[in-house]
Amino acid sequence: MDPVGNSRRKARVKGIMLVCGCGRWMHTQGVEERLGPAGEPMWFVRSECLGCGLRVGADVAAGEASGETFGLVDRLIWSDDAKHCLERLPPYVQELLKPEVERYARAARHRVVTYDLFAEARQGTAVAWDPAAWQRLDRVPASIRAMARLELERTAADRGLSSVSVALMEEVKAKYFGMAQKP
Repeated sequence: MDPVGNSRRKARVKGIMLVCGCGRWMHTQGVEERLGPAGEPMWFVRSECLGCGLRVGADVAAGEASGETFGLVDRLIWSDDAKHCLERLPPYVQELLKPEVERYARAARHRVVTYDLFAEARQGTAVAWDPAAWQRLDRVPASIRAMARLELERTAADRGLSSVSVALMEEVKAKYFGMAQKP
């Protein structure tokens, strides 16, 4: 029996959209950004039938959920991580930024505003991460990790850098906290 008590109803893919066993379209309720077993970006897409209440979720490779092969994402939606970053901004900034990011996503033909797309729309470019810097970011306390990531990517973009390095992390850490790593 599934979490909402529907033992016989199932969802199936019809064409390119997800259809519930009751015959209604499934509606995307959320997208969670994850890393797969090999470190590849994945999405966990949550959908719900608004008629009978059936809820399903699917792990797919990032980007495939809204393509023509999988129709799991039925509209423009913000991933949980991107939504969290937006909600941490002051309300007057949210009102200005949200439509701008959504226009950027639609122009780029994306159905999911991910953390990376959110940052790219704000900065005008995508910033890569050196593997050592990415591992180091995992050691930043969860409560400030998203803010630190955004600030590091913004700083790299402002300087015309294509990636965030450990050296840049140390420099930003020293600037904000006076805590540069001692040799």
